Amino acid sequence: MIDSTAEWNALRAEADGQLAKTLRERFASNPGRASELSIEVDGLHGDLSKHLIESSTVEALVALANAAGLKDKIEAMYSGEHINSTEDRAVLHTALRLPKGSSLTVDGQDAAADVHAVLDHMASFSNDVRSGAWKGHTGERIKTVVNIGIGGSDLGPFMAYRALEAFRHESIECRFVSNVDGTHLHQALTGIDPASTLFIVASKTFTTLETLSNARSARAWLLDRLGGDEAAIAKHFVALSTNAEGVAAFGIDTANMFEFWDWVGGRYSMDAAIGLSVMIAIGAENFADMLAGFHSMDTHFRTAPLDQNLPAMLGLIGVLYRNFFDWPTHGVLPYCQLLDRFPAYLQQLDMESNGKQTTLDGKAVVYDTGAVVWGEPGTNGQHAFYQLIHQGTTPVPVDFIGFYEPDFPEVDHHDALIANLFAQAEALAMGKTGDEVRSEGVADELVAHKTFPGNRPSTMLMAPRLTPFVLGQLVSLYEHRTFTQGVIWGVNSFDQWGVELGKVLAKAIIPELEDGSIELAHDSSTNALIANYRAHHNR
Repeated sequence: MIDSTAEWNALRAEADGQLAKTLRERFASNPGRASELSIEVDGLHGDLSKHLIESSTVEALVALANAAGLKDKIEAMYSGEHINSTEDRAVLHTALRLPKGSSLTVDGQDAAADVHAVLDHMASFSNDVRSGAWKGHTGERIKTVVNIGIGGSDLGPFMAYRALEAFRHESIECRFVSNVDGTHLHQALTGIDPASTLFIVASKTFTTLETLSNARSARAWLLDRLGGDEAAIAKHFVALSTNAEGVAAFGIDTANMFEFWDWVGGRYSMDAAIGLSVMIAIGAENFADMLAGFHSMDTHFRTAPLDQNLPAMLGLIGVLYRNFFDWPTHGVLPYCQLLDRFPAYLQQLDMESNGKQTTLDGKAVVYDTGAVVWGEPGTNGQHAFYQLIHQGTTPVPVDFIGFYEPDFPEVDHHDALIANLFAQAEALAMGKTGDEVRSEGVADELVAHKTFPGNRPSTMLMAPRLTPFVLGQLVSLYEHRTFTQGVIWGVNSFDQWGVELGKVLAKAIIPELEDGSIELAHDSSTNALIANYRAHHNR
């Protein structure tokens, strides 16, 4: 395992030395620190200077990456090797954004050509919906799109739809349903006209419990309001799936089924068929621009030296904090209201990928993997949890995200927003000493309360504006940050067996809730809960 290597032990010694030196001292001794520890990728600026690192730390991190074979594993992923070993699959989300005309043969099939065939199908369909050429069963044009999915089939497109509000079609609204709680579907259907509504059912197998439960209820809702004619389904439902038989049985025309592949995990799929709702919202050209942003960061990750590789460095610094400083969480703090769902999206990307306790060769992991990812847009977070990250007992490394220009400049608060962004990063890094507090005339009994320890690390990511291109860059950046950490820890970042057990047990419990005569054989707590539910639930 990686923890038995000389490079791991060398990084341990390096980390111990870095904890003894403050960020105040680092900046005071090196005025050029910010420029030396910044990386630019096609307009996206990453400032790493407020991390507890020096050039010697970067060297130790790169040495660890080399010991783990990071460069070789990057190449293996991009070339289509089956690096998802527990499912014997290639991992090719990077193929989803290869430029048209590219070629990538995987298992005897040109994956790039397959991707662009689906993208062309999506573009044709989305153009028809946006122009009004596609009409509902009664001849109405589509005004509302309801995306029904869960996990990667919801978090990615929902996040992107909200992020790219400035680029949306002016008369088409998208809504997103994921939770099997009927309230979620109720909220999505409230106030919309079935005659002008299109449902997108996103399920690779077309068997996902939550998604199919919501889809069937939406189907019944539509038929009830459009006179019961089942021919209406084909004009109001499309599918993102590989199960043509299941799609057809639902009543969806398989000509309106958009394919994706086993070599794309759900949490890595928003830039292909799973993003159909986004393409309808922002148009095929803007969607292509988003793919170009993904590809920009993909190319950088594949080709840049590791010490100048933004995703790799962010991943390696995360390993430093998780394994050598014992800091268990990671904050993502966008100073952009449009990115309000970005931390939630990253929770799945990171925690479902690297929340693993078994290495690729089946051995128990003996060091920490993964971090708890959390966050909220600034400045809201400043009035909620920033108290903890400034003066709490456990440091929280954070990523700040900001933009030079606002997307809606008619409300001119941008200088105030960015001033808060820069100030928070400065305050976390530099803190405020007891002497500085006293110099302001603060009473002695309050000095300790108003002292800030500082030395709290952060990344600053800045881009010109939140465009489709930049959103693609950001998502790709975090995908590759996650992959880098998975390689170091020796885990499979592309399976998710941990989500299965609860789903299997839930399928067994559903009939037990409905039929009180079924004998229960769970643990005593679960048996009691089921019995209590049976007694109180109204049927």
